[in-house]
Amino acid sequence: MKQGKTTPVFPTHIKPMLATLTDEPFDDPDWTYEVKWDGYRALAFINGKEVELQSRNSKSFNEKFYPIRDTLANWNTQMILDGEIVVLNDKGFSDFGKLQTWRSEADGELVYYVFDLLWLDGSDLINLPLHQRQALLEKTLPAEDNIRMSKIFKATGRESFEVAQKLGLEGIIAKKADSIYQPDVRSKEWLKIKTEMRQEVVIGGYTKNENTSKLFSALLVGWFDEGILRYSGPVGTGFDTKTQKLLLEKFESLKTDTCPFSTIPEYNKPSRFRPHPPKAEVTWLRPQLVAEVSYRTISPDGVMRQPSFKGLRTDKEPSEVLRERAEHSDVLLKDQADKTTEKIIIPPGSKTRKSLLNPKDETQVRNIGGHDLKFTNLSKIFWPEERLTKRDMLNYYYQVVPFMLPYMTGRPQTLNRFPNGINGKSFYQKDVTGKVPGWLNTFSYYSEADEREKHFLVCTDEASLLFIASLGCIEMNPWSSRTDKPDHPDWCIIDLDPDNNPFEQVIETAQVVKKVFDAIDVPCYCKTSGSTGIHIYVPLAAKYTYEQSKEFGRVIAKIVHKELPVYTSIERKTADRKGKLYIDFLQNRPQATIAGPYSLRPKPRATVSMPLHWDEVKPGLQIKDFNLLNAIARLHTEGDLFKGVLGQGINMKHALKKAEDLFHITANLEPIV
Repeated sequence: MKQGKTTPVFPTHIKPMLATLTDEPFDDPDWTYEVKWDGYRALAFINGKEVELQSRNSKSFNEKFYPIRDTLANWNTQMILDGEIVVLNDKGFSDFGKLQTWRSEADGELVYYVFDLLWLDGSDLINLPLHQRQALLEKTLPAEDNIRMSKIFKATGRESFEVAQKLGLEGIIAKKADSIYQPDVRSKEWLKIKTEMRQEVVIGGYTKNENTSKLFSALLVGWFDEGILRYSGPVGTGFDTKTQKLLLEKFESLKTDTCPFSTIPEYNKPSRFRPHPPKAEVTWLRPQLVAEVSYRTISPDGVMRQPSFKGLRTDKEPSEVLRERAEHSDVLLKDQADKTTEKIIIPPGSKTRKSLLNPKDETQVRNIGGHDLKFTNLSKIFWPEERLTKRDMLNYYYQVVPFMLPYMTGRPQTLNRFPNGINGKSFYQKDVTGKVPGWLNTFSYYSEADEREKHFLVCTDEASLLFIASLGCIEMNPWSSRTDKPDHPDWCIIDLDPDNNPFEQVIETAQVVKKVFDAIDVPCYCKTSGSTGIHIYVPLAAKYTYEQSKEFGRVIAKIVHKELPVYTSIERKTADRKGKLYIDFLQNRPQATIAGPYSLRPKPRATVSMPLHWDEVKPGLQIKDFNLLNAIARLHTEGDLFKGVLGQGINMKHALKKAEDLFHITANLEPIV
């Protein structure tokens, strides 16, 4: 009886194949040459919706590099990939220092460069030749901005190395085209050739010189040799104060009275270049942290010259850190070939913002515009029905900043704080005297009730906007004027505020407002309120006072009410409106505020006050159509529909004259020049 073919079991762990260090480039037509990326080696095990992103030591990267994991999970396929996780700068070069401190997408563009395919749809590929694996990889790898195939140089080895040197890359990887994948083997069929010498080292202590302002002066490092930690020199450069603080925090639990090196380093020893070094004190550490350093050469006694700290290596165990010795490439290879170079460094494809805060830590500090902002209680539920958190709110405001800032910058704010979400107790805060950091701008005003000076908080930039959000301000309420012309608003507002009216009546009223403005040749821009109504703005360019803006709004409100008397009202008192839709023009007063463009609202569904095309203001439009979850995607498609509000202001005198001629309603204000 014949037995069916056994389907291979999908592996859960594979130790990666490693490259041997060699000292110089070579040419051989049977070899390929790739960029040596400066990042973390990672294998991706994709089994349907289940993804495990693993370091070279089988540690999970799922939480640390969650955007890569999330993208892979969306593929819903079966693959095992080998590659390098890097953080790219704007030009497309990897930055190991930024990778080390990466916590969220605000810290840099995270990319997984894939260079090998080990498993595909039930088939184990490790015994296929490399060139076949690469061909399958190129054919099957989905197109993603944050997951890319690591391109091969179309050039000789020496040409590839020269390009890498000119570009400032770490080096190149040479691979024999017919090599099979050998897990957990440092093979001579894969070779690494570095343009800058790099070495992993184990940190065994640190020194601090007398009379220094630095947190510490140098790291004392080494590598293992037959199980013994041998000293390889001090590393005194490559870290700023922030890095030193982070390192000292990690050192605190590792302090010991015992020197971990095989011999006690002479850290106070004079040298030819420093005959009288400052006296230093040493703090020994248990050898549990691995760092990567660059250096020029290594002396005969095994001490690195001109070493510089590059970052911690959380993906490697200290016991694995051995001194790498380059083998001579001319012993390994001989022949030459000729290929053509191509562009292999590609900048990040997307310039759009993603997330500011990672999905795990409850408290996170981010440096925004040179200011350290502390964000706390990030998992607190702000919208219970949607299970949206304070973290979601802050990530939204981080993404919407480029669109929102023009309507916030230079404007005092009325803070509406919801520290416990939309169902918790909220409160308004105007006065921030003595309650905010000194780097924030404020605008003073005199309180008649308290007989003293008070201060509004002023939004000036991204950092101040995010600070406002961090206070639990779900919505943003800017003045219509700026601090440089506080009595002259940039826009006039018609606020359509329904009582129990159906939203179709709000839509019809907005359409009538648009017809009135069209009749008097006045441009206007509309947005949902994010609550129940619609806001309509007219650009004034700070040419008129609040009083003039209010009376202009009154004229428009009277005209619209005259057209729709059955269900609209212009009465200020709620009782006098008798349940009708209020055409509110009194928002055009000093210090009056409404939710700004792109502001979230403390309402169910996490709605957004969203600018609209006028042809969208028709039956079927709903406030809930625009919310925290879809607003950013709309902005990337439609752009800022509200920017005309900040354009050339209207000629109010001409507009009022037309209103009087057409609708026979006169403004109750002094003649406008």
